[in-house]
Amino acid sequence: MTTCVFVQIRCTPGETYRVADAIYDREIVSELYSTSGDYDLLMKVYVPGDSDVGKFINDNLHDIPGIQRSLTTLTFKAF
Repeated sequence: MTTCVFVQIRCTPGETYRVADAIYDREIVSELYSTSGDYDLLMKVYVPGDSDVGKFINDNLHDIPGIQRSLTTLTFKAF
């Protein structure tokens, strides 16, 4: 079983497309959107059920150059 997680990503100005390409290259994302507001990208990812969500995000996302900040939202039940 997997956990659906949404991650909002704030990028260094001018780096959004490079960050998006790097995320796609890792093949961890289900959906990735450019957004307006405080964050530049919105990522939907399914974390394997036996993985720690925080470690999974840290190991697969936070070493990408150009990411300044992220906000992770866990989901519980689809309606």
